[in-house]
Amino acid sequence: MNKISRKGFLKIAAAAAMSGVTAGALAACNAASGSTSTAASGSAAASGATGTYIPGTYEGTAEGISSTVKVTMTFSDSAVTDVVVDTSGETASIGAAAADELRDQLLAAGSAEIDGVSGSTITSEAVMKAAKSCYAQAKGEAVVSSVQLPTGDENDWLGTEPDIDEAAITETVDTDILIVGAGNGGMFAAAYAAANGLNFRVIEQNGNVQDTRHWYGAIDSAAAKAAGEEPFDRAKLLSEISRYASGKCDQRVVRTWINESAAMHDFMRSILEDKYGWECDFTSGSEAAWPAENAEHNTDYLFPVEEHNYMASENQSGKPRNELLLDYIRELGYDVDFKVSLAKLEKDDSGRITGVIAQNMDDDHFIRYNAAKGVLLACGGYAGNPYMMEQLDPLGTSVTTACSYSPATKGYGIRAAVWAGANLDKESAPMLFDRGIVAPGVDAGYVDSESAFGGKAFPGTVSQYNTGTQPFLKVNRNGERFANESCPYNDIVYAASHQPGRVYAQIHDANFAEDIERFHTIGCSAMSRNMPQMVTSTMEKHIEAGLMFKCDTLDELADKMGFTGAAKETFLATVERYNELYDKQNDEDFGKPAYRLSAIRTAPFYGCWLG
Repeated sequence: MNKISRKGFLKIAAAAAMSGVTAGALAACNAASGSTSTAASGSAAASGATGTYIPGTYEGTAEGISSTVKVTMTFSDSAVTDVVVDTSGETASIGAAAADELRDQLLAAGSAEIDGVSGSTITSEAVMKAAKSCYAQAKGEAVVSSVQLPTGDENDWLGTEPDIDEAAITETVDTDILIVGAGNGGMFAAAYAAANGLNFRVIEQNGNVQDTRHWYGAIDSAAAKAAGEEPFDRAKLLSEISRYASGKCDQRVVRTWINESAAMHDFMRSILEDKYGWECDFTSGSEAAWPAENAEHNTDYLFPVEEHNYMASENQSGKPRNELLLDYIRELGYDVDFKVSLAKLEKDDSGRITGVIAQNMDDDHFIRYNAAKGVLLACGGYAGNPYMMEQLDPLGTSVTTACSYSPATKGYGIRAAVWAGANLDKESAPMLFDRGIVAPGVDAGYVDSESAFGGKAFPGTVSQYNTGTQPFLKVNRNGERFANESCPYNDIVYAASHQPGRVYAQIHDANFAEDIERFHTIGCSAMSRNMPQMVTSTMEKHIEAGLMFKCDTLDELADKMGFTGAAKETFLATVERYNELYDKQNDEDFGKPAYRLSAIRTAPFYGCWLG
């Protein structure tokens, strides 16, 4: 059995976290995967002989897709005599409409095990969980109630830490290290722990490993050296990242990534390349830098050469990186405890984190995980939780038109950490892309949605219109240009927070492909330059869907985009002015570099609304 210090494990986990994945450590954090003990636990029973139940009326609750589902059951001493199912908070035409059928199934079955209603799977499962609670109460057993993972409300994002009855904890697992979350950070950490023969467990609330973030950043890695890149000025990079964050960061965390991310990549390389034969695509040279012309009259952006990905190998193998890492730890005798959700962190009298209480999502029984050396939280963010989004990041939420996220991403790990006494960053740092295309007249920000958690969702259905990042002319609903469009992704989005509806229109002409080539944007926005056929096909798809407009004249485009009256006149004048600036090769209005100006004169003309 190999041994590794607590400091060594947390350092590599921190490097993984800062390399484009989410991981966090709480408290103190070598080949067995922990020991387990299980106490007897009750299960729902069907109608039985006289004396099976304690006569009375009992209530159980469980979380559905967008609300707390309630089941009320009345028992005689031998049978269920009445059932009331309340799914009124679920989707009106789906879960809410299934209440009567679910009630009838419970009455007919004489147990909590029913078929459910097709199309209402999550609501049906919640009803069964709530019914199990009723049966347990009627039998005088310890009630195992579902922990409401998406706690909080419109006035209190944090909610209250659950109070779990000790009698409801029917299983105990002892390990050295517990990793909570099998996403990018969690699987990186698990792979490292497995390679070093550590004694650890991983729990994941979903039934599989989570989406792979294909790109990650690392400084001065083996890939960088192989590409002939010179060592990066680390002091300058630390200063630049702090400046970009307006000083609202912990430079010690940033420094950890700068100094240790290469070790993270080199370790990952030993698995992906040396063991499985994958090939790393490392972005370097001109593809990793803005043209020098940009700095002549604009901000001299400092971009480290850092971008690694294995997408080609993932596509060829048909297996995303996180799934391959699951295979890797399984080969070494480890696994992930799927469908096990964090309920709360546990501490000793000194305040040290000693483990967690978790809940099995299949049968709701609680599990105590004792972690002798520590707990590593790799639980992701809170994009799926409107309470946290609006209260912790009101600005970012207000300018968002569309969002791609796992519905399970509700910030529970963050809240559990705060309940345990962790310090929450004072300001949120969302990853905003300027690519959320919407129809004319649609505002940024949440809209009411019966089927979404918290009753809110973003209005857009397209969150990654890649060409939205290109520095074409952008105007507000009044037809006015309002910013330098040559900027990092989130800058134009935040600038739009001062504009009507917090959205803006992007305008270009038929020569867009030539313009995109000249603009030479980098990062993932370079896809529009390197994959021109993708741009054309995507535009055609959005035109067909009514999200983009292609017109023979600017006058017609203005009408299709929704500009009327004075706004239309201003829009046409703005385009004329923009053409003048292009002819001068000098943006006298907002200072955009000349190579990122473009003429809007050649039909057809294109336009769309973005956030």
